[in-house]
Amino acid sequence: MSRRTIGILGGMGPLATADLYTKIIRATPARTDQEHVPVMIHADPTVPDRTAALLYGGEDPLPWLIHGVENLARAGADFVVIPCNTAHAFLDEIRAACPIPIVDMIDESAGAVAALSGHITQAGILATSGTVAANLYQTALGRHGLQPRVPDDAHQALVMETIVQVKAGTIDAHTVDPVLRAAGWLEEGGAGALLAACTELPVVLHQNLVHVPLIDPTDVLAHAAVRLATDDIAWNRLEQEAGKVQSHVN
Repeated sequence: MSRRTIGILGGMGPLATADLYTKIIRATPARTDQEHVPVMIHADPTVPDRTAALLYGGEDPLPWLIHGVENLARAGADFVVIPCNTAHAFLDEIRAACPIPIVDMIDESAGAVAALSGHITQAGILATSGTVAANLYQTALGRHGLQPRVPDDAHQALVMETIVQVKAGTIDAHTVDPVLRAAGWLEEGGAGALLAACTELPVVLHQNLVHVPLIDPTDVLAHAAVRLATDDIAWNRLEQEAGKVQSHVN
């Protein structure tokens, strides 16, 4: 069976990167070490804050992101996944500089919401303020015929409170409480599903804590990565969508 090498552009933050790698391992139907897929990780926590760049004119993270994908390509990765939702605001520019395909976590996750059974028409977005402001999930959900819902300012501040705590490593029984209040507000407003659309959130926000289906984009990305690493049909489709056919020399 084919085994393509996954490149993870990580470090944004480190715990989210480790979470993705763990989920890739769990998503792989392997019985021995040798049946797992090869993974390369470029984890650079010095990448400037993506939300600060998008909202407040902070330092541009794009040079760091491009440097990371170029390193992964040179090291032999066949394609790249990025466990940072907000970084996808720069996806077009990263792709233009990257010689290998990059998986779009935002579109994959919106597709996962659309694939849910039932009559879900609205999806709530729990994300960084930068991701919300960049309209990443709003646009992707709209392409799938779904109506996006975002928190109001007060509840968005609660989402950020949980995200900041996870990034700081302050994870205890109460870390999830602020984002749960925002999730409840979205549910009451009609959201039939929720997206834990910051890679820090799935670390503390789990399905048993909410009352509607919860989509974990990190888990969606992990399954997509394993599928592309092992499924020739899925891989060929990605290459065609990327507009380039890559050759990998071992």
